Amino acid sequence: MRFLERFSVQALRRFCASVLAGGALALAAPPPAAADPTFWKSEWPNTDFSRTIVGSWGEIISGGPPKDGIPALSDPSFVRVASESRIEGREPVITVEIDGQAPRAYPIRYLTWHEIVNDRIGGVPVAVTFCPLCNSGIVFDRRVNGRVLTFGVSGKLRNSDMIMFDRETESWWQQAIGTGIVGRYTGMELTQIPAWMESWDQFRARNPDGLVMNEPSWNRSYGSNPYRGYDSSRRPFLYSGEMPPHGIPPLARVVRVGDRAWPLARVSEAGELREAGVTISWQSGQASALDSGRIGKGRDVGSIRVRDAQGRDVAHDVMFAFAFHAFWPDGEWMLN
Repeated sequence: MRFLERFSVQALRRFCASVLAGGALALAAPPPAAADPTFWKSEWPNTDFSRTIVGSWGEIISGGPPKDGIPALSDPSFVRVASESRIEGREPVITVEIDGQAPRAYPIRYLTWHEIVNDRIGGVPVAVTFCPLCNSGIVFDRRVNGRVLTFGVSGKLRNSDMIMFDRETESWWQQAIGTGIVGRYTGMELTQIPAWMESWDQFRARNPDGLVMNEPSWNRSYGSNPYRGYDSSRRPFLYSGEMPPHGIPPLARVVRVGDRAWPLARVSEAGELREAGVTISWQSGQASALDSGRIGKGRDVGSIRVRDAQGRDVAHDVMFAFAFHAFWPDGEWMLN
């Protein structure tokens, strides 16, 4: 039975609480936080709630887990590709390639349970992020005005998207757009680093001497998908905003480049599209992380690369259509 039929909103909050427990569904979950910063100040004493770009506090809700209930990772260890045997071939990884450094793969089997990895690749401090409810996997440079920030998971959602926070000022950041929305860094934008999702097989075939993030020491069911069937649901959970236009299903994947979105179905049918100054290519072989109970058994959604006219990788995201419409309501839909 699919995700939508199995869970009510209240049950999903219990489900989200189970993610932090790493096991079966919790019997109870904390009540949703009131839409009032005075309610949050005991948990967030260092957050400057007088500064925000959020139109209404009601846009921010509790996802179930408290601050750090979903534990972000910092300074992960890595192993060589040839030494890794636990990851199934079709499982998705987020690939980061920075000049002069060995390519790195961050498996979604770990990011599903931790959502943020704070790392440093050469001289570049990065935050590798994944929001399962939006299917949004983005890599950011952690430097803001010369200061290196360390990010955690707030437990709050806006438009069903993860709100991150930095440990230095406890400002809140919207993951899908990389923008500070509450606190000292309100209005600041993180720099997105070109990265992409591909299958483990695709990464290791291209990078036999590459590195892959080692399994964390937390007690989690790595490789399993606690969001089974979610991307086949008719409606997203914990989202009350407007649905996407043009009859596009809200949980259909789109390739976002800037404020433009290409339906993944269109890209996969074409194989390659050259539009708006970029080339978007699709290759089969990557499993959906939000389909089967085992990530590696999910249906094939394929892998995307986006390059500019000079063949350089372009920062992009492959997210759900509802999330694109929520954060880019005036964005351009690249249809047939």
